[in-house]
Amino acid sequence: MELLSLLLVLSSGLTHALWNLFTKRSIHKSVFLWCIHSVTLILLMPYFLMEMSGLKLEPHIYGLMLLSMTIQGFYITLLSKAYTHGDMSQVYPFMRGLGAMLTSLCSLVLFHEHLSAAGYMGLSIIIFSLFALSGLRFRGPSSLNPKALIYACLVGLCISGYTLTDKAVLDAGVSPIALIQLSNISYFIALIVPVILSRGLKQEWSVNWRTILLGSILAPGSYLLFLFAMRLTPLAHIAPVREMSTVFGTILGIIVLREQQGWRRIITSVLITLGIVTIALWG
Repeated sequence: MELLSLLLVLSSGLTHALWNLFTKRSIHKSVFLWCIHSVTLILLMPYFLMEMSGLKLEPHIYGLMLLSMTIQGFYITLLSKAYTHGDMSQVYPFMRGLGAMLTSLCSLVLFHEHLSAAGYMGLSIIIFSLFALSGLRFRGPSSLNPKALIYACLVGLCISGYTLTDKAVLDAGVSPIALIQLSNISYFIALIVPVILSRGLKQEWSVNWRTILLGSILAPGSYLLFLFAMRLTPLAHIAPVREMSTVFGTILGIIVLREQQGWRRIITSVLITLGIVTIALWG
């Protein structure tokens, strides 16, 4: 893997963990998510309209764009519910790990990408470590809240779905910035009803306006970095590396949210790093 791609993906993981931390600490999760993406929606709209007016795409590409928007609409709605019912240190690694696993495996088939034996070994280490970090147990009840577990599983499916769809749209000539704006539009539409029903827009802005403005940069910036890396390196290689964000998220949970972790979480974080290095060097 090229060094530039690796740096882009690691930066993507860190910024992703940060805006998820802000979301977890917010008062109204759906309102906060709606606010950070609405700010970016306004800023990017002129560029988006200019680019789309100059593009001539095949009809099925527009269908894929609509599919991506639909999946991301479900993603953002389910994400707010996952953080409402679960701790960040458990929900975050579980849904990111599931998304990485499905994305990497499906990309091998859909985009004819390849992993070496070492790459598969690294992917296996990451997947095992992420599930161990999440608190999921193969026998006996899970330490995850049942509702949080369901929402985390659905979020993981959505992550895989929109990542694979966006890969196809990127290959058709749509820019990463335009893809970010498609996401913003879908988030705006999907969350507007929950925002109205919550009646918490004024309160959220008055209390968390600083993190809203910062999140409006970090949230699209995180995926934008990943999309640029996707253009340089096969998706099966970089999708697992982005899950370094789970390590960042665990550290943030320990320091900021003061969630209970223990040595098990430290060990699994080391294993995640080992898996990432394996894929980056020999995948």
